[in-house]
Amino acid sequence: MAKLILSFDGTMLKTVELNKERTTIGRRPDNDIQVDNLAVSGLHAAVTTVLNDSVIEDLNSTNGTLVNGELTQKHLLKHGDVIEIGKHTIKYVVEATTATPFQDFAKTMVIRRPDAAARQAPGEHASTPSPAPAPAPVQMPPRAPAPQPAAAAPPPAAEPSQPRTAGLQILSGSSAGRVLDLNKSLTTIGKAGVQVAVFTRRPVGFFVTHVEGDVFPLINGEPLGTQARQLNDQDTIEIAGTKMSFFYK
Repeated sequence: MAKLILSFDGTMLKTVELNKERTTIGRRPDNDIQVDNLAVSGLHAAVTTVLNDSVIEDLNSTNGTLVNGELTQKHLLKHGDVIEIGKHTIKYVVEATTATPFQDFAKTMVIRRPDAAARQAPGEHASTPSPAPAPAPVQMPPRAPAPQPAAAAPPPAAEPSQPRTAGLQILSGSSAGRVLDLNKSLTTIGKAGVQVAVFTRRPVGFFVTHVEGDVFPLINGEPLGTQARQLNDQDTIEIAGTKMSFFYK
């Protein structure tokens, strides 16, 4: 699992595991990672995590967000990346998967072959009599081999399922009629500082998550809320005043 390690002047302050889709960073106490420094905006940045990928995005902060010393608006994080916010640093760490107790046991389990005879200490004599010799084997006439049933034909190999593709058709505004292809694992749509949502492609379908703004996007006329929501074909979405229709191709 990935995690963020907050430090100041070389001293580690906090560790946060990325076990939810959106992790916020800022000066306000309601953030997942609070950075109490005047150089940090109230809601400074957010990390969106989808499966094994995490993306940090600057939320129109006053002093910006640096990743590995470079000012960035959005960055796909890699193990060891260092995020600088104000005078604080946040390191992105991906921990290796540890072996389960059963796997550890399997690695240390040893199977020994039984000795041909019991070991005796020097000077000791076996108290048990020697086993009687085995009787000679009796020769039996060979039997005709039993008829074997015909081998069943192997079932046809199943064709690998292809991931479905989808898009968004703009329904309002000057771009009405335009189609946006959702051909990436993560697509961000909206207006920075106003309302932003992220569309993610997963093995089971497409999901939308609210990531920025005080007002939630609308799905079929209802507020999206804080949790990710799976999209259905022909769902109507409104983000930052623009209506669009989700569809599978």
